[in-house]
Amino acid sequence: MSAASSPHAAARVRPEDFRQRSHESLHDAHLRQSFRGAMDFLVERRALQFPDLQAFNTLRKLGENVRQHALAQLPDLLERLEARLTELGVAVHWAETPADANRIFLDIARRHAATLMVKGKSMVSEEIGLNHEMAAHGVECIETDMGEYILQLDGDRPSHIIMPAIHKTKEDVAAIFHEHIDGVPLSDDVNELIAIGRRALREKFASAKIGVSGVNFMVAETGTLALVENEGNGRLCTSVPDVHVAITGLEKVVDRLEHVLPLYALLPKSATGQAVTTYLNLITGPRRAGEKDGPREMHLILLDNGRTQAYREARFRATLQCIRCGACMNHCPVYTRVGGLSYGTTYPGPIGAIISPHLLGLKSTRDLPTASSLCGACGDVCPVGIPIPDMLMKLREAGRHSVAESITPPAQALVGQGSVRCAGEVLAWRLWCVLYSHAALYRLFAWLAPRLRWLTPAWQGGWTASRAPLKPAPRSLRERLARRRAGRPAPGR
Repeated sequence: MSAASSPHAAARVRPEDFRQRSHESLHDAHLRQSFRGAMDFLVERRALQFPDLQAFNTLRKLGENVRQHALAQLPDLLERLEARLTELGVAVHWAETPADANRIFLDIARRHAATLMVKGKSMVSEEIGLNHEMAAHGVECIETDMGEYILQLDGDRPSHIIMPAIHKTKEDVAAIFHEHIDGVPLSDDVNELIAIGRRALREKFASAKIGVSGVNFMVAETGTLALVENEGNGRLCTSVPDVHVAITGLEKVVDRLEHVLPLYALLPKSATGQAVTTYLNLITGPRRAGEKDGPREMHLILLDNGRTQAYREARFRATLQCIRCGACMNHCPVYTRVGGLSYGTTYPGPIGAIISPHLLGLKSTRDLPTASSLCGACGDVCPVGIPIPDMLMKLREAGRHSVAESITPPAQALVGQGSVRCAGEVLAWRLWCVLYSHAALYRLFAWLAPRLRWLTPAWQGGWTASRAPLKPAPRSLRERLARRRAGRPAPGR
């Protein structure tokens, strides 16, 4: 068995190419059909978990308060967390950039003469390109999450933060296993495919010296790292190898252990429509004297990579409330049409559109905040109340206006602020302002507009044709609307 080697994802795809890739995706009927079915399924599953809107709003408000409480005292909580982890015997590392984080990983691997790492699901490790960086220095980093493992074998990238291989069919997976795992027959039976993956990975857990994981929540009070998973591979990565290295963004800290409970209640229901996940791992330090399992050495890497930029500006701080459930992606009409690979970023969809500008700069991600219909679905389903549409509008303003030109000047400019400024757009808005400020000009425009309809861009019809049709209203609703139009009362009223 061998993982397919591929260049770093950043070398192959760029967020600057979003328009081109999304155009290609819209013409990929197979991709659109697969995504539409998967997204509809996840939307329905989530709706079943939150049948009572009032109860959901109450729980969401609690989750939002927990995250805002933590962000309000983030520096203090991080210091408390470091102190508590140090007492427990955990080495805490601070990484300002992806290069810093990879350097720390490499130092740990060299210290233990490790040539193999097993890794549980971690979007932050994707963010720093860990697998490719370790491979460049002779250290193999094997994905053990089934979806991530499939993509690693195929040299592909995740298209969803919860279900990374959602763009692959069972036939695709069968072909990948048959090609990359020795002695595997070609079969599209899902249960058999899962069993093949488990057998191939089982030996890796025992032979790896280092296990890598992400972190869902960090508790400053107890020094506990909480990991949510469904497959059990995360538990193996964090307990079988002698060394456990966890990596996460510095915003994932909460104050007390009890604050994890509402977030845990929201996460699986919003992500996959599950009442609870299969595993909730609470890790508080390495193996202690007398214990028979667990890592003998434990590290935590706290990554910045632009997060402090979002934190220092009150208008963008809510971005850091995210618990990475992916609900906004599942409900986004843009993401469900073009898929996650079109974005060219680690975090696609609405949440990626507001996080990526802080990680990569506004200039390279200029198209992402505008890749939204502003329908508000992402904000409606966010389990921690992030006002995503409002964040998108603020990023659009920041991209098009320098600090001096901003409607509400920030304390400090974002990286790339004003880089999307377009002279033609500025001129168009100035003309619009003049037009709508003079009644005579406006009346002239209203008279001319329908007569110049032939100037409408030719691509408008193509864009309309690529939109999915609206689902018809239920019959009872249609009858009620018809009766209302006819002036007759609906039955039972």
